[in-house]
Amino acid sequence: MFIRGQIYSCGAIKVYTSLVLDSNLKAFIRKFFKIFSVLAMREPLKGREDERRKKLFQIAEELRERTKKQAPEEGFRVVITGKGGVGKTTMTALLARLLARDGYRVLAVDEDPQMNLAHALGVPKEVRDKIVPLNKNLDYIEEKTGARPGTNWGLYFSLTPDVRDVVDRFGVVGPDGVMLLVMGSVVQAAAGCLCPENALLDAVVKYINLRKGEIILMDTQAGLEHFGRALAKGFKQAVVLTEPTYNSVQVAVDAARLARELGIKYVHLVINKVKKESQIEKVERILDELGFNDFMTKTIIPYDELVEEYDPEVEAILGNPESPTYRKALELKEILLRYAE
Repeated sequence: MFIRGQIYSCGAIKVYTSLVLDSNLKAFIRKFFKIFSVLAMREPLKGREDERRKKLFQIAEELRERTKKQAPEEGFRVVITGKGGVGKTTMTALLARLLARDGYRVLAVDEDPQMNLAHALGVPKEVRDKIVPLNKNLDYIEEKTGARPGTNWGLYFSLTPDVRDVVDRFGVVGPDGVMLLVMGSVVQAAAGCLCPENALLDAVVKYINLRKGEIILMDTQAGLEHFGRALAKGFKQAVVLTEPTYNSVQVAVDAARLARELGIKYVHLVINKVKKESQIEKVERILDELGFNDFMTKTIIPYDELVEEYDPEVEAILGNPESPTYRKALELKEILLRYAE
């Protein structure tokens, strides 16, 4: 049961607290944002940057520890990963729209630096051009505002009029009612996944508690970077995509191993762009050679000219029931729902 809550702002995310949080945790969250607002808006000074980064990491870690005490989620989260170019964004968009058509409230999170998920979902260009990634709003801190949780997205963003600007700025409603959140890429490439701003984003996203019928699908950066973050620990399922090439399978195996180590219980393998039976056999040989073949399920997707022709959009695929990618996406959707129970 959820009653009137409060929204907290971290530049890019408004998250509700509810009865599942005690007063101490609420006080901590307030302290967290107060400290971060000072740090985020302070002009970086030479000799102080290391201190600032250390403090941000400390705050992020404390917030992650606090979230462990939250009530169990009733919705579920799926992280979608694999080598760059294997079809992660296409599959994320297909699953998001198919699940939304089934009546689920879907939050599609784009953590890929290419930020193509909006295009894949079918968000109009004039809307895409106005999307501001979350990582570009970390210096924007608002005072908390009281609001009643919305009927659909009370745990993500409030859709009530008094906070309509929050949705307009940070959330985009796409086709079939899919809510899109664009996190953006690392601002300083040299910092990689050690960027303190990204660590904070991960902690806040992990703090979102899902209700029944709510799903998060995360389209991740190519390779393994995201698995090094605490964010991945909030996901119970991972979809690892690969092409029938050695390098792609190796990346998939590394990702699957790390997913297991982080406690992601169900890891599903998707072998994409398969043109002939011998390629499936090749993938199996590589898996045996690499010493890892512990996937909960395997889905084989034949090469689909439709995907290449309309990349990155999925509208044409959704409109063609004969598309092998469409049929296999339907199968994968049912797999995710089955293992979410």
